[in-house]
Amino acid sequence: MKKILLLGSGELGKEFVIACKRLGQYVVACDSYDNAPAMQVADERRVFSMLDGDALMQVVDEVKPDIIVPEIEAIRTEKLYECEAQGIQVVPSARAVNYTMNRKAIRELAHTQLGLKTANYLYATTYDELASAASKIGFPCIVKPLMSSSGHGQSKVDTPDELQQAWEYACGGARGDLMEVIVEQFIPFDYEITLLTVTQHDGPTLFCAPIGHVQKGGDYRESFQPRVMKPEHILQAQQMADKVTRALTGAGIWGVEFFVSQEHGVIFSELSPRPHDTGMVTLAQTQNLSEFELHARAVLHLPIPEIVQDRQGASAVILSDVDTNAPTYEGLECVCASPRADLRIFGKPAAHVGRRMGVVVCWEPLGRTDEETAASQLQLRDRCKALAAKVTVR
Repeated sequence: MKKILLLGSGELGKEFVIACKRLGQYVVACDSYDNAPAMQVADERRVFSMLDGDALMQVVDEVKPDIIVPEIEAIRTEKLYECEAQGIQVVPSARAVNYTMNRKAIRELAHTQLGLKTANYLYATTYDELASAASKIGFPCIVKPLMSSSGHGQSKVDTPDELQQAWEYACGGARGDLMEVIVEQFIPFDYEITLLTVTQHDGPTLFCAPIGHVQKGGDYRESFQPRVMKPEHILQAQQMADKVTRALTGAGIWGVEFFVSQEHGVIFSELSPRPHDTGMVTLAQTQNLSEFELHARAVLHLPIPEIVQDRQGASAVILSDVDTNAPTYEGLECVCASPRADLRIFGKPAAHVGRRMGVVVCWEPLGRTDEETAASQLQLRDRCKALAAKVTVR
């Protein structure tokens, strides 16, 4: 049995803890607030700011974990190098976490060092620098904080008049104490995907079927798997994902995001060294192991011989329309009464307007051809979104 220190205890962490407990592991869940979702299923909990490096190392000294698994960006990640030097396994690695928690570092690695195809980009630390960068990149452009999660602080800017609002939104949505933004060229892509990539301690890198997703304000709203793609585009995405994860090193699951354009091909966007929110569609048992089970096995250095796509699935989020410190839910029976459907209520102790509080997943058999799968998937996604809309937070 390994002792795992989980840094961040949201809904993704909760499913990861469940997967670890099924494999007989001991988990200490940490977050900045008490009773976070993963804490509800973990063996122990710790409440502290993970941006406080001294507090983080104090918890590491107390818990004496075998493995540290970061789940969020708001961590004093440079401290993880110290943990690795002490012989603690950091997932996927201290190098990977430090690079991917900062959009600047990962973009420089992907574009400059590895030569992956990306959108053009510049950086800004002040509003004046933002205005200058945007004029060079051109409009429309995308403005994002260098450190953020779930799309917070990200906006599309169509004209110079919108830059001030984009700057303030990016600063407000930034995680940590780094106040810098990246300004990206807007790519008129046809669709975007998440390619869940699994690196193993002693085994081949594996890829899940591509996941299509829809975002609003940079935040995930629905996802579906498989996203039907041209074989050559799948191969391009896999080759890029393999290249960047090898450079970052370590074992675990990675959510690698790409834009796909018939004109420009496959373009690298971002990656996360942990389960991805769009990957919650795998809770519909679309494949033999969910993304959380894959992550747990890779983290524990257990062999994963293959990933098999068993059926197609869709996910749609349950959003809160109210602010409350005691959320309750109505409409669960609507989902439970529907065939080939399930849901997860995350267990967040408080709700606010627009907060993601749960997810509905639905599934159907795969079509005999990609064309059949793509056609039936539209109805599957509509059914999933309609069921999610029936669940309300009170």
